[in-house]
Formats: sequence, structure tokens, C-alpha cells
Amino acid sequence: MDQPINHKTTASGAEGAQLVLALPKGRILKEVSPLLARAGIRPAADFHDETSRRLRFETNDPDLDVIRVRSFDVATFVAFGAAQIGICGADVLMEFDYPEIYAPLDLGIGACRVSVAEPVGGAGAQGMARQSRVAVASKYPNIARRHFAAKGIQAEVVHLNGAMELAPSLGLSRLIVDLVQTGSTLKANGLVETDVIAQVTSRLIVNRTALKTRPEAIGEWLSRFRAALASA
Repeated sequence: MDQPINHKTTASGAEGAQLVLALPKGRILKEVSPLLARAGIRPAADFHDETSRRLRFETNDPDLDVIRVRSFDVATFVAFGAAQIGICGADVLMEFDYPEIYAPLDLGIGACRVSVAEPVGGAGAQGMARQSRVAVASKYPNIARRHFAAKGIQAEVVHLNGAMELAPSLGLSRLIVDLVQTGSTLKANGLVETDVIAQVTSRLIVNRTALKTRPEAIGEWLSRFRAALASA
């Protein structure tokens, strides 16, 4: 049985100042695991157990813990300094645009795209150039509004966290803006991709304040991730 890893303590006996690495649950976590291994990060044994209710895990490095959270929450934890380093998709960074976040490394994993889609039967029937307003269902309200505003169109966004593909058929919206990987879910729900807003990959992100106050510790991890990418 794996034993808990003892953390370093300060002279006062309190637990030392650790770095926290925020990682997203789901598909990206599986894709990033080999990169973590090459960077020398070995989380506790139950980290990859999806049934585990733990959210914070020790690693083989006593100065680093990892947390496992929703992909959208990774950026929030890092922006507010609860985690100093994180991994999240460029879509999340585009949506929130946190000034507190520095994204120095494109990890080249989790490739997908943020796209506009609409029902197959009506695709292209109403040219966007002739529209002044459109209803859009999305979990990316800021991205959607900016995209359509650039075309001179006001987007009335229905904010959904999932099942966007149902919105057009149930009358919630005419269009959706969502993350697309293969397009199979769109096809299965009678939708077609009509516009690609942005190509997306996962990025290593850093809290800017942490980078200024702990440059050596953060810099070491940046170097290790760069070396891990180079050795892929």
C-alpha cells in the first residue's frame, strides 16, 4: 500500500508553502498524463481513480500537490492564486480572459475547435450578413458575443453548460457555439458545423503574481514542462 508523502514544514512547524497544479478532469487529463510523467510528476495512487472523491492529491515531489477540477475551473483557481500552475484549453482562456493568467506553453494536446453549428436543413438559408440579431446556445457566452459582434450581429445567448445540440430542435436557439472534436455529436443531432471560431489546444498556465513572487520555483516547473515537450 502506498504511504502518504510527508510534506516539508517551516521552522514554525506549519506546512511549507507548496505549489498547486490544477488539472482538468476527463479527456484532457488522460492525454496529459504521459506529459506529467515525462516532467517527473507522479501523483498519489488514487489520482487516476475516477470514483475517488478526493480532489487534492500529493505527488512524489513534497513541494507540489495536484488538484483535479472541472476544466473551466482550472483557470479560476489559477487566476485567483488558489493554484499557481494549471493546464486548461485555450477555449477557457478565450472565454474568461483573466489578466492574472500567463500562458507560456502550448502543450499540443486536446486538439479541437470552437465552432458555430446549426440544423442541417436550415444551414445557410439565412445569410448572416442580413441578420442583425441571432439566438445562440452556448457555454461560451463571451466568445459567442464577441464573434457575432465582429460581424455586426447581436447574439442573444442562452447559457447552457451541456446538451447544446438539443437547443435548436427544441426552440431555444437557432445556432449553437460549442467545442467540436470530430463532429460526430453534431451529426447525430442533425447539426452541421458552419463556422470555426478558433482552433484549440491545451496550455500550461501560470498565476502572474506567483511567477513574480516565486520565480525560481515556477521557473523550474516551466523548464521541466518544456523539456517534457521536447522529449515527446
